[in-house]
Amino acid sequence: MRAMVLAAGLGTRLKPLTDDRPKALVEIGGRTLLEITLTRLREFGVREVIMNVHHLPSRILEYLKAHRNFGMHVEVSREDVLLDTGGGLKKAGWFFLEDSTRDEEPFLVHNVDVISTIDFGRLVETHKKQLALATLAVQRRESSRQLLFGERMQLCGRRVAKKEDEITRAASKLEPLAFTGIHVISPRLLTMICEEGAFSIIDAYLRLAGQGERIQGCRVDEYYWRDLGKPEQLQAAEEDWREGKFK
Repeated sequence: MRAMVLAAGLGTRLKPLTDDRPKALVEIGGRTLLEITLTRLREFGVREVIMNVHHLPSRILEYLKAHRNFGMHVEVSREDVLLDTGGGLKKAGWFFLEDSTRDEEPFLVHNVDVISTIDFGRLVETHKKQLALATLAVQRRESSRQLLFGERMQLCGRRVAKKEDEITRAASKLEPLAFTGIHVISPRLLTMICEEGAFSIIDAYLRLAGQGERIQGCRVDEYYWRDLGKPEQLQAAEEDWREGKFK
């Protein structure tokens, strides 16, 4: 199986830790966020990865070389200008489309600055069972940004604090859930992205959902998950690691 690791962000909220290193090389429990992410993907069975880079890319290349890519085939997609999640995925899309014999094989996308015990197998199984174009791991938790799901957990809209709900697909009842930054995508979605430049992949998901495509949610409430965008969140994750909440 293949995967993409989204690691191009500047890590501005993690300053001063990211003054001399990309956020992917910030550490928890003596291990970098990149090592933790790649190790989890490898343990699941992922052997081919592409990751986007922008801030201090040479540091990541040197790190990967020193660790022999953690036993995986790793490609790097350099972004001279930050492209956000959607633009970054679109630029790296060739990695998942170059082999026509595997164009039906879904792939994982994982933010490097989140850590979790989410069961990737369950996510992929849900994706295949629902014949989805994309399947998003979501949880019920407090967040200023929520995705709205209707019947059978299909994406219908987005809720952002202090803004009117954005609805792209009608539903009799909407459930707000927070996205974890972990999703499964069918390669054919890459051929359906018409957005240009820097854009969020959620923008593409909402447009496609509005066109009747199946953008699926998968509830993962019972699993450990933490965003690592701020120093205090890193500290909390370090404590969680000591307590054995993740490895």
